[in-house]
Parts: sequence; C-alpha cells; structure tokens
Amino acid sequence: MAAPGRGVTIADVAARAGVAASTVSYVLSGKRSISPETADRVMQAVADLGYHPHAGARSLASRRAGVIAMMFPIRDGMHLPVLMQFAAGAVAEARRHDQDVLLMTADEGPAGLARVAASAMVDGLILMDVEVRDPRVEALRRLGLPSVLIGFPADSAGLTCVDLDFTAAGRACADYLAERGCGEIALLGASEAVYERRTGFAERVREGFLSRPGLRAEVRPCPNFPMEVQRAVKELLAARPDLTGLAVHNEPAVGHVMHALADAGKRVGEDFHVVVIGPDEVAERVHPQLPSVLVPAETLAQTAVRHLMRKLDGFDVPDSTLVEPQLTIR
Repeated sequence: MAAPGRGVTIADVAARAGVAASTVSYVLSGKRSISPETADRVMQAVADLGYHPHAGARSLASRRAGVIAMMFPIRDGMHLPVLMQFAAGAVAEARRHDQDVLLMTADEGPAGLARVAASAMVDGLILMDVEVRDPRVEALRRLGLPSVLIGFPADSAGLTCVDLDFTAAGRACADYLAERGCGEIALLGASEAVYERRTGFAERVREGFLSRPGLRAEVRPCPNFPMEVQRAVKELLAARPDLTGLAVHNEPAVGHVMHALADAGKRVGEDFHVVVIGPDEVAERVHPQLPSVLVPAETLAQTAVRHLMRKLDGFDVPDSTLVEPQLTIR
C-alpha cells in the first residue's frame, strides 16, 4: 500500500474502500448517484490515504487553481437576499486576489468536501451555516483543505472561524427592550428547521437573549409563511398578555409581525417595543421604522476570504474573529 499522501492513486483508494476505481471516480466527480454508504467509505479512504491529484503542483503558489469554494446554505430557513450579500462580499474580495468563487450547496455535505479536495479544482473553502455539531467540520479536519468557517461549531480547535458575535446581539436586543421598561419579552427567532439543525448563530442569539437577569423572557421559532407568522404572534400575545417587548430574528417575517401587532391594537414604539436582527432595509421598510442589529454579511464574507488567502500564502491568521454587534436606533 502506498504511504499516505505519497504516490497514492485512485486504485489505492478503490482497494482501501473495497470498490471499483470507477466508483471512486463517480463519487469524486459527482457524475453518477452512489449510495451514501459507499460514498462514505470512499471519502474515508480518500482521507486515510491523503489522496489528492496533483498534490505536488498545488503546493506551488504559481500552480494554484485560482478558485476558492464557498459552501452555500440554500436550504429551509435561510433568507436568500441575505445569502446573496454573503456571496457578493466573497466574490468581490476574491476578485481583488485574482480568485474566482465556486458555489457549492450545503446539502453536498462531507462527500462534497471530499470531492472538491480530491479533484484539485479549488485552493481552499469557505464554509457557511455552521452547525454546533457539524459533520462537515470533522471532514475538513481529515482532508486538510485550507478553510475558513463563517460561524462557530462547538469545538473550534484548529479551525479559523469568523462571525458576528450573535450571543452579544441577542443580549443587545434584550437590553434594548429592558431599557424601555419591558419586563416581559420574547424572541421570535429562526425557523424550526434552523433550530432542529442546531445552527450555531440561532442558538447563540437565543442564549444571549435569555441571559439578561430580571426579565421574563422566552424564545419561540418563527414560522416560514405569512399567515403562520401572524397566527404565531396572535398565540404569543394570548399566552403572554403582559408581553411588551419583542425581538425578531427572521428577516422575511418582520412585516407580517408588524401587521399582526397592529391587528392586536399594539402601538409599536409607544406601549409595545420591537427590535430586529437583520439587514437595515428590513427594519427601515416598515412603519414605524424599527431599531435593528445589522448582520454584516458582506463584511463577514470579505473577512473570511482575506483570512483564507493569507492562509494560502503561508501567513498566520486569528483562530477566532468575532464582529461586535451594532444596534441602530430609529
């Protein structure tokens, strides 16, 4: 058997995984559907053996692919306009470094990471929508592909992570409501699917929001559809008649939340207060305009690309970069 990472061939990977060489090729190229169990065996063999076509050439800066991958979370509970801000920031910063960006979808998972690592099509990877226990993170560690995460898993040792300080953002919302005399508050957070995936940013907002002492606070997931959002607000107000403060961390829901509050006779900004975590335009296009904590999507993506390029050039970068949240009062 070839020594790991030295002269390893596709045949070595096939023998290790107990499959045909063509099956390895299909798993890595994605040209045919392969069962998850077989794909996992192939991916593990790739990682164990350090298989990487043209690995020697890739170690030379002059022979880089000139492409970085971005694993893009187009899935339930993610707001596409905000995702496009991340993509725009990454592409703009990558072009400043003469790099192109390959977008991958998050549902490709660890097998997708193994495929791009083994194909030599990219120099590094930016991973988004990081879960607390994210199976892609362990795959990154095994594969050794240079990477930066936008988000933090539970165990970030040995990783480079960039994100908004979502714990502080949640606390800032609770503080804002408390300072306006709200003793009973609630957070309408991300969708149920995001919480079920244990996505890091959603859990950290919840943790921060519930951390302020002296308040009666609760967190509820926010539905995806307008009528369901309005029903959720109505049910919340019925269950919590003394509620006077609400934070919303679900961009598409903000307008529907405001309609529901108006229907319930709540005077936002007077006897009821609302604060948003999300883009400025979401908080500005409702009446009255709302205070908000901006999620600086473009800045986070640009920072991630800069860190990745420095890693590829052999420079040290911080293990952890947390952007302090800024609350804008309107």
